[in-house]
Amino acid sequence: MTAFLDLGVHALLGAYRAGTLDVRQTIEEVLKRIANAGDDKVWISRASDDALRAQAVALDARRDEIDRLPLYGVPFAVKDNIDVAGMVTTAACPGFAYDAKASAEVVRRLVDAGAIVIGKTNLDQFATGLVGVRSPYGVPRNPFDASYVPGGSSSGSAVAVSSGLVSFSLGTDTAGSGRVPAGFNNIVGLKPTPGLLSNEGMVPACRSLDCTSVFALSCADADAVLAVAAEPHATPSIGRTFRFGILDTKDAEFFGDAAYAALYAQSIERLKGLGGTPVAIDYAPFRDAAQLLYNGPWVAERTAAVGAFMEAADDAAGVWPTTRAIVLSGLEYSAVDAFEGQYRLAELKARAFAQMEGLDFLAVPTAGTIYKLADLEREPVLYNSHLGHYTNFVNFFGLSALAVPAGFRPDGMPFGITLISSANAERALLAFGARWQRAVPLPLGKTMSRLPQPENDPVVAEDRVPIAVVGAHMSGLPLNGQLLELGGRLQTAGRTAPAYRFYALPGGPPHRPGLVRVAEGGGAIELEVWSLPVERIGDLLRRIPAPLGLGTVSLADGTDVLGFLCEAHAAQGAKDITSLGGWRAYVATLP
Repeated sequence: MTAFLDLGVHALLGAYRAGTLDVRQTIEEVLKRIANAGDDKVWISRASDDALRAQAVALDARRDEIDRLPLYGVPFAVKDNIDVAGMVTTAACPGFAYDAKASAEVVRRLVDAGAIVIGKTNLDQFATGLVGVRSPYGVPRNPFDASYVPGGSSSGSAVAVSSGLVSFSLGTDTAGSGRVPAGFNNIVGLKPTPGLLSNEGMVPACRSLDCTSVFALSCADADAVLAVAAEPHATPSIGRTFRFGILDTKDAEFFGDAAYAALYAQSIERLKGLGGTPVAIDYAPFRDAAQLLYNGPWVAERTAAVGAFMEAADDAAGVWPTTRAIVLSGLEYSAVDAFEGQYRLAELKARAFAQMEGLDFLAVPTAGTIYKLADLEREPVLYNSHLGHYTNFVNFFGLSALAVPAGFRPDGMPFGITLISSANAERALLAFGARWQRAVPLPLGKTMSRLPQPENDPVVAEDRVPIAVVGAHMSGLPLNGQLLELGGRLQTAGRTAPAYRFYALPGGPPHRPGLVRVAEGGGAIELEVWSLPVERIGDLLRRIPAPLGLGTVSLADGTDVLGFLCEAHAAQGAKDITSLGGWRAYVATLP
């Protein structure tokens, strides 16, 4: 075994297949790293060393099955509010602990695929918090600076990956718990669409919002885990040109952290360099929805989950005081409050979705700043709420999100951005995230691991339809923005077959193009072929005024595509511009 063992999922699988590594060696390395980490407060419980070695031996005996076990010999950690058979689930509360008789569905899938559970990780008690300090089991050590919070509530899971103790980990996310720790530990945090990954075997926080999440060093590794843990929906990819939502200056809140503000601005420039067009959004409906989570009736859902236990618990149960205060505050809300909250949420969701129309994703800071442990001792509730400023709304709106590393402050603390998109867009986000990681080379967590080979990056096959345009929708012309808003991509430029007459129709500005197929006397007209996601064709049709419409257009190379055509009767009396060969040439003749 080499001096450094890269625990990245694809790195391990490649070494296993090459025959240069066996699972026993991997487990010995993991145990060595855990021992060297000392009392880092990452683990609440672990599988015994003997049990892990026995699993390794059993998997080594099955090496010939590696192609049927997509996570063969890959070590991972599980947040301790998710059940693992034969281990205790505590939710970071000793008095709540119980023996898990069966593994959660998502854990079972991963183990059946050959992955090995190393242990259960620390968390903000009952997954209530974004700071990672609300646990009687201690504060997991942020590997970049132990005086700073690790982020929560999935603190131990994120630190375990960032520190190179495991290849990936499971967290949970209700208000940002699968994203904020990723940002503070310089790793990838995938928050799937609510319901995509099974929550069976999870201690609920807010049952209607909870998601199982994935932490990994790379988007390629997270994608490999997602492929086993769920059956992702096929969604359109994010193209080489794309539109992304950003915070307007008035909405950008960094709580006095100028370095994070500068890193966010830098991230926007990097996204532009990848082909993106930034679009400032009105963040108000997102912000207002985020505030509902801890200042509205959804707090009562936390009370429904564990309130009865907390009311009955004595001091020996180890209930964290801040957590108790938050959870039991849900008793103050009424059924009327719950209904009014739903009405308010529906209104905000409609406004937010209007802001997201035509965008591939939002790009927001994962958090507006990071705090020291001493800061949280002074302001345990306020500063926690600050960390949810850009996260709390996502599960409310049923969206998918991906947190990715995006740089470091001058003092060495990590900064991350989160890409937020529609439901079931996690594979599109992961594919784009892999492009981001290659374009923005950063360390992977606090490790010496390297990005997987490019052939392991996620690829999303999408259903797109080519559309021939002959007028103001062509590149650089006034209506081209409509295609870009609908996710259009330029495929090729060319000409029609010599079978068309071309007209400048009345109306404007300055006029409208009319392409009419004729039996004889036609010409070849300049065009561009753009592709649109199939689900956006209806949106395009609604924007095409009569007498124009979509029909079959024959190209000079003999192929046929959908394209803009004109009803023949509308060309009567219109100016025939066929001899000019195209719309650009015609526009050039105008005064």
